[in-house]
Amino acid sequence: MRLNPYLRFNGNAKEAFEFYKDCLGGELTFTTIGQSMMAEHMPDKKEQIFHAELKNDMVILLGSDLIGSEGVIKGNVMVLTLTCNSKEEGETLFAKLSTGGKVGHPLEEQSFGTIGDFTDKFGNDWFLFIEKTSQK
Repeated sequence: MRLNPYLRFNGNAKEAFEFYKDCLGGELTFTTIGQSMMAEHMPDKKEQIFHAELKNDMVILLGSDLIGSEGVIKGNVMVLTLTCNSKEEGETLFAKLSTGGKVGHPLEEQSFGTIGDFTDKFGNDWFLFIEKTSQK
């Protein structure tokens, strides 16, 4: 079994996923609304993202621009947690992903490992964690 985060955007999913690809690497695929079965129902949104998938060896991140009439309502109920394989990887990804966003807590060593958090420039909350055994 696997659980994959799915993010919804208000018209900027393509920009967000290209940013995440620049930071995390991997293979990125898009299907626009115009390429989907929703094309005839949403002719004014044909260029928006119906489905995005960013996939690498460790991460599958999914998302779209499909959102209800209420629009995107950011809450504090979901945090993307990224566990890194080394201190160097963690520091690099923290710096990249937090660019243009707001750091809540910088990376700080704790008894169980190193952890920090930020909200990225698209309004998504992240924890970045480096296990103590990976900090050599």
